[in-house]
Amino acid sequence: MNLEKMIRKYAYTLAKVGLNVQKGQTVLVEACVEGHEFTPVFAEECYKLGAGNVVVHYLDMANMKVAAKYRSDQDVRKVEKWEVEMHEPYLEDGACYVRLEGVDVELMKDVSEEQSNAIFAHVDAIRNIMRKASREKHCQWLIAMIPTKKWASYILNEKDSEKALEELWKLLFKLCYIDEENDVVETWKQLNEKRRLMGNKIDALHLKKLHYTASNGTDLTIGLSKDSKFGYEKPNEEQLPFNANIPTEEICTTPDKYQTEGIVYASRPLVLGGKSIENFGFRFKKGKVIEVLADEGKEMLEALIHMDENAAYLGECALVEYHSPISMSHLVYYTTLIDENASCHLALGRGFGKGENFNDSSIHVDFMIGTHDMQIMGIDQNDHEIVVFKDGDFAL
Repeated sequence: MNLEKMIRKYAYTLAKVGLNVQKGQTVLVEACVEGHEFTPVFAEECYKLGAGNVVVHYLDMANMKVAAKYRSDQDVRKVEKWEVEMHEPYLEDGACYVRLEGVDVELMKDVSEEQSNAIFAHVDAIRNIMRKASREKHCQWLIAMIPTKKWASYILNEKDSEKALEELWKLLFKLCYIDEENDVVETWKQLNEKRRLMGNKIDALHLKKLHYTASNGTDLTIGLSKDSKFGYEKPNEEQLPFNANIPTEEICTTPDKYQTEGIVYASRPLVLGGKSIENFGFRFKKGKVIEVLADEGKEMLEALIHMDENAAYLGECALVEYHSPISMSHLVYYTTLIDENASCHLALGRGFGKGENFNDSSIHVDFMIGTHDMQIMGIDQNDHEIVVFKDGDFAL
């Protein structure tokens, strides 16, 4: 495999399949500073597609960590006026936005939860401004990953960082359905159509509830409103197609805010504020988390559900087969973008769009719940039960 050639093909996939960069359009890039070698490659692929300008901002989490040790939490959380204004002209003019993330699992290990939360509250506030502006202008946005040496060495347990990095690149190509010969545009077109048809198939059942059970103790019922749709229509000529996440395996919807009942346990770690939390769960009543179940990280999770008055309600339920390529790689990636596509997941906080009893919040935090033995029963308007998932995968 020609690694350099494949990395460029990955960059093209993000620019064309992910963002679908248009001629003359500005591309706003937030990239991890550790990914500085990949970012110019991505920028060049955007220019080849006709981008008018590619504006790159590097996110230096290590420097923010140092600042958090010497500044107050309030100061760290504060978004300066210039941080908003520097992007406003581009966003007003219809720029698209991409976040190219890297992972350093151990970076925040030696800082307090308060300091870590302050750092990520600042970062998330700016990101929310960018995403909101993109949605309001109906412009494209994308979240994708840049492999880094520290990330690769950690998840692959490989001391040779160069070797680990190469292996992680190869793994990412596979997860993103990129190989040396395929037409990635056509490949992703087929993948999207497959997910669209499955979503429409579920919607045709006119379900009012989903009942999740698994041997780890999960026993959760999620209510769906009349506006909760898993499927979508094919984009028409006036709609610009793009993929907001690469890789992705999910079909998802926004549930009824007030109709989640029962208990659910996470099946994969959640990286929150730069810290990994494992073995946790939530108990819901009338849609709201009433109890956090965790031995470690409980304070962080409780702080999360009290971020605002709606943070303890669900904004997303997503269906992903357990036997997805990501799950079958048998790795935990310690980044929600990839780990959420290894299994079914839920999200606390903000829902998608507007609908009857859809939740709104300043947060949107996904956590993974799918297992090899997860069963999901759909309950239709006549109280008939329909098997949606059996042993972790679709049964329809």
